[in-house]
Amino acid sequence: MCGIVGIVGKSDVNLQLYDALTLLQHRGQDAAGIVTCDRDRLNQQKANGLVRDVFRARHMERLKGNFGIGHVRYPTAGSSGPALAQPFYVNSPYGIAMAHNGNLTNMKEVVDEIFQQDLRHINTDSDSEVLLNVFAHELHKLGKLQPKAEDIFTAMRAVHNRVRGGYACVALIVGYGIVAFRDPNGIRPLVYGKRETDKGTEYMVASESVALDVQGYTVVRDVAPGEAIYIELDGTVHAQDCAENSSLTPCIFEHVYFARPDSIMDGVSVHKARLRQGEHLADKILRERPDHDIDVVIPIPDSSRSAGQMVAHRLGVKFREGLVKNRYIGRTFIMPGQKQRKKSVRQKLNAIELEFRGKNVLLVDDSIVRGTTCKQIIQMAREAGANKVYFASAAPAVKFPNVYGIDMPSSEELVAHGRTTEEVCEVIGADWLIYQDLEDLIESSGEGNSAIEKFDCSVFNGDYVTGDVDEQYLERLHAERNDQAKNGKGNQSPL
Repeated sequence: MCGIVGIVGKSDVNLQLYDALTLLQHRGQDAAGIVTCDRDRLNQQKANGLVRDVFRARHMERLKGNFGIGHVRYPTAGSSGPALAQPFYVNSPYGIAMAHNGNLTNMKEVVDEIFQQDLRHINTDSDSEVLLNVFAHELHKLGKLQPKAEDIFTAMRAVHNRVRGGYACVALIVGYGIVAFRDPNGIRPLVYGKRETDKGTEYMVASESVALDVQGYTVVRDVAPGEAIYIELDGTVHAQDCAENSSLTPCIFEHVYFARPDSIMDGVSVHKARLRQGEHLADKILRERPDHDIDVVIPIPDSSRSAGQMVAHRLGVKFREGLVKNRYIGRTFIMPGQKQRKKSVRQKLNAIELEFRGKNVLLVDDSIVRGTTCKQIIQMAREAGANKVYFASAAPAVKFPNVYGIDMPSSEELVAHGRTTEEVCEVIGADWLIYQDLEDLIESSGEGNSAIEKFDCSVFNGDYVTGDVDEQYLERLHAERNDQAKNGKGNQSPL
């Protein structure tokens, strides 16, 4: 999962891009990058690390230009290193930089095509570089000295025909403007908006609406599935559906975990979706545990807080913040090895003994992936003096890997894969465990926008909406994503 932003402004956009990336930092802590364009020259700064560490005052002074793009990254295949920081750049045609959120499911096939047919070289193992080269090649084929909007859309139609998967992208074309586009299923989020200034109208495209809200932009709408939006430097906006058979099938895990609660995605308030998750979860607890003896509900910060509040309200019990979070530790299920994850959980959270001592505690989390985090938190609760520790997941059991841009592990490393709820409960050490029902999760998000007919729920049900993910693909994914493979890769650069 990554965060992307693009701005066409009326003055230098470097500070706007920086601020937007800090607001999207939760989407990736591995690397960050910004590319701006000043007349016909690109200015770039990117490196491994958090936004605040990658960009210093001297970098911001150099990032001149009225339009630019930015990216925060986490590694979807476990690879890391400066060479994989985005945006990526190619000099032909025109000079194009691109930032990408998502994952291509036919990358190997496309890489072969790029080498054998397009005569282009891919320098990393990033599918973002692949996507950039496909777009650049399709524009180059048109042979236009000065591309028009229709040329951009023609190239985009070819891109959609060649690649599959989940992707949301912003591309900067030197001297012309910014292109934003989204995969035909709308799996990965993308929204655009505008604001009025003394110098004219400025436009921003970003992964989440919060990046626009905080900087005074008004959301115009989400980029539609398969749509491309081309914003010229004079502020002219062109939009066109460039994919056949496009349909809105957004990733529901955004609402569960990744997105900020103050974002609105495809017309759905993430906060309200999580409140509804809590309502449904409480109703299930009342059905299955009508005689429960819960004294207090404690959320595992941060993404479960909204659901936890509603669970407590519905059950008529106290809601307390019993876990203090160190906000300088990255998201633990993304970390590359079990030993590092276990260490990070203890560094990340600490229990307030007063809220646990002698009580029957219901811990509420957004989801359970490997089970590493919740197992340690349950142990922490017991060490803090809890009488009993119950556990509720606002999402159903995660049983399948994500192939569209979230680095969930292979199936064998998912604690719920091949296990019953009772068996998972035993593994994590809870007194009892309740998962959200998938139908209730879908209803929690779907109520926010009736136009969404279907969500990508593949991590829960194994139904991959692109239709090209089979057992062979998953086996290859397992070889790339399992902890042993990641430890072998380390943090080596592909260069």
